[in-house]
Amino acid sequence: MTDAAIQIDQELDARNLNCPLPILRAKKTLNKMASGEVVKIIATDPGAVKDFESFASQTGNELLSSSEEGEEFHFLMKKA
Repeated sequence: MTDAAIQIDQELDARNLNCPLPILRAKKTLNKMASGEVVKIIATDPGAVKDFESFASQTGNELLSSSEEGEEFHFLMKKA
């Protein structure tokens, strides 16, 4: 399934934020969402790639995709 085929319910701009802020903002956003909804997160911290993988496995939320576009990292996460 491509990113274009996934309905995005929320978008979180975490650019120019360093660890742990992208994760904390994502957690806050996910807490306000319904189960099954998808948030797109855009970050610039290279550490966010491993952080979001760990966050997904620890929380049960599904990391649908992780990609790098230039200097940005894009994540799609589905709330458990």
